[in-house]
Amino acid sequence: MTDTRFAPEADRPIAYMQRTRDWYLALGYGNPYVWAHHTDAPFQPLAKPLARLRVALVTTAAPYQPGKGDQGPGAAYNSAAKFFSVYSGDTSVDHDLRIAHVAIDRKHTSMEDSGTWFPLPALRRVAAAGRVQLAPRFHGAPTNRSQKHTIEVDCPEILARCVEDGADAALLVPNCPVCHQTVSLIARHLEANGIATVVMGCAKDIVEHCGVPRFLFSDFPLGNSAGRPHDAQSQATTLELALRLLESAREPRTTVRSPLRWSENADWKLDFCNPERLSVEEIARLRAEFDRGRQTARAMRESKLIA
Repeated sequence: MTDTRFAPEADRPIAYMQRTRDWYLALGYGNPYVWAHHTDAPFQPLAKPLARLRVALVTTAAPYQPGKGDQGPGAAYNSAAKFFSVYSGDTSVDHDLRIAHVAIDRKHTSMEDSGTWFPLPALRRVAAAGRVQLAPRFHGAPTNRSQKHTIEVDCPEILARCVEDGADAALLVPNCPVCHQTVSLIARHLEANGIATVVMGCAKDIVEHCGVPRFLFSDFPLGNSAGRPHDAQSQATTLELALRLLESAREPRTTVRSPLRWSENADWKLDFCNPERLSVEEIARLRAEFDRGRQTARAMRESKLIA
């Protein structure tokens, strides 16, 4: 008998570029964002076995900043918690990183378990087991809407730090839609300069539109690129899939889809930036909040440039 039990229409990867375009138009903003697009991608084959690779971790999560407002579980978007310059941290110790500054899926992301967006502890464990070698530092990539700034400033800086650390490869873990573009541009730059990469992300259309060498796609809410929260097995499996992709890819633009599911019900995909699920009053409130956030971020960015 033929099986005609098709998956629900909503149970497909979210079209984030179209979703965010519609969202900002609904908030009253014109001039839709133009996403970075390439039809090709650089590719760096592995020069040594995986166990001998020194792997760097690149994140878009921000160090917790006391005094910069709520950045904890359930926090709303907090532009004051953004960072605007590349930073690095010691991989041998734990760090308090938060994602309250980015447009993640706040309804379906707990923000209580950083292992779901910053897989450093899991990476330390696989390094201790001899699966890879861990670079001495991880690197924080600023989330810039300016592709020019990312390409001309942040990409070379992260490359320089990876080279300084002797990294052979890098895992890049984004959170929000623009984060996915940011790390895709960085992956392209690293790869073109001899460092193999894997992007671990949830926004399939944005990463593939930009064009990267290797992409592990997890069909999870934004903010969960490294696995489900409070699920060590999910996080370990996601990291292992990324390492296997690093090892097995033979050509650029190789995408592997994780077999893990967020839930059996795909309704969560209808919530993110969906004006059809909000009242006129809620849309007006969100517009006002967004305007305030933009003003705060602009003031911080300008102060950094002046300094």
